Amino acid sequence: MGVGQVCVQRRRRTGDTGRTGRNGRTGTIAVVTALGLTAVLGGCGLTGGSDEVTLKLVAADYGDSAANGSQKYWDKLAKAYEAEHPGVSIDVTVYSWNDVDAKVKAMVAAGDAPDLAQIGAYADYAAKDLLYEVDELLSIPVQADFVSQLADAGQVNGVQYGIPFASSTRLLFYNKTLFEKAGLTPPTTWKELAADAEALKAEGVKYPYALPLGPEEAQAETMQWLLSGGGGYTDTNLGTYSIDSTENVATFDWLKNDLVGKGLTGPVAPGELNRADAFSAFAAGDVGMLNGHPSLMHMAERKGVKFGMVPMPGAEGPTKISMGVADWMMAFKQNGHAEQVGEFLDFVYDKDNVLDFSREYDLLPVTNSASRVMTAAKQDADLKPFLQELPLSELYPVGRTSWAAVSADVKRRIGGTVASGGSPAAILGQLQSTATRAESAE
Repeated sequence: MGVGQVCVQRRRRTGDTGRTGRNGRTGTIAVVTALGLTAVLGGCGLTGGSDEVTLKLVAADYGDSAANGSQKYWDKLAKAYEAEHPGVSIDVTVYSWNDVDAKVKAMVAAGDAPDLAQIGAYADYAAKDLLYEVDELLSIPVQADFVSQLADAGQVNGVQYGIPFASSTRLLFYNKTLFEKAGLTPPTTWKELAADAEALKAEGVKYPYALPLGPEEAQAETMQWLLSGGGGYTDTNLGTYSIDSTENVATFDWLKNDLVGKGLTGPVAPGELNRADAFSAFAAGDVGMLNGHPSLMHMAERKGVKFGMVPMPGAEGPTKISMGVADWMMAFKQNGHAEQVGEFLDFVYDKDNVLDFSREYDLLPVTNSASRVMTAAKQDADLKPFLQELPLSELYPVGRTSWAAVSADVKRRIGGTVASGGSPAAILGQLQSTATRAESAE
């Protein structure tokens, strides 16, 4: 902790003699000798902005154009907060999702961690004891308002460090015009999905089912299919990775033989097809079916594509567990501004602010209060199917520090499972080995 931070903390507690703090804790009573007090006052000063605290926040960009970039959202929010909290400034830097995790990692490695980071993963930092625990920061009402499975996913060894910031689920999108032309109804099982894809192929549809297993977001498409086959990345009962389970191997055998092998996934090999390209193809009217999240709705609407959305088909019926995704807010301990960080985060997670962000970027709110509003509001009717899926969703195993290595290896290898000559059992076994090694290194 630097001298400036010591001064701020001591001054902040002036007169704070035993009051109960914002989290129900008793404030620390700063006891100094007369000589020590003189030194503090002389070293810090009482004028000239010495009470100012600047919180540095690094955040990801959710915008799809300059007009709705996240920098604008955060600048507006910071300005509103600063107007109510003189003496606290919020310095926000926004990076693209391609860069933000690496930027924060480099800052931490250089000993210059931000006060707050809104990025994709928190577990590595928590494991190194770099983060505040959530109950050291947030007021109890704000903590209680988080959607339960999102809050649970923010835990490492039973302690919450990751604060959910944004979430989404996946549904099967289908092109209504192409389906009507082929006389089809939305599938509820894999067999029906394959039959619909055959009919779409016969009608000349470029991508009957778009299967993006390219490196951009292969871990998401993979997880959705694993869940639909009754498996997943982990065994929820044992709490261990189960990537090469019998169920998972059967799922990718089916994909390889009954979908990809029959030419039902389009002209680009799944291992080379990225999610963004698949979404663009759907918005261009070239895709019959694919898994998608809320932002795809507006991409398709802007291009005039009529679409429907249904739960992901499963081996025997609609998938009972959908895939959920959450992005995370975390607070680093290095600068020691716990009280100011906590007060700012309480503001960030105010119901109206959560609603504003969720509606701006077509994402699901992470709080129950905002979710209730969106579920009932007519203006959010298009998000209701996704909101209904969220309580039934399963998230990546983000609380494991091993997940980053496993996810990276999935992106690198999983496309090979469905390639000509590929072996789902062998590749899933290799991924399991990666997971086992990463777990043992924790």
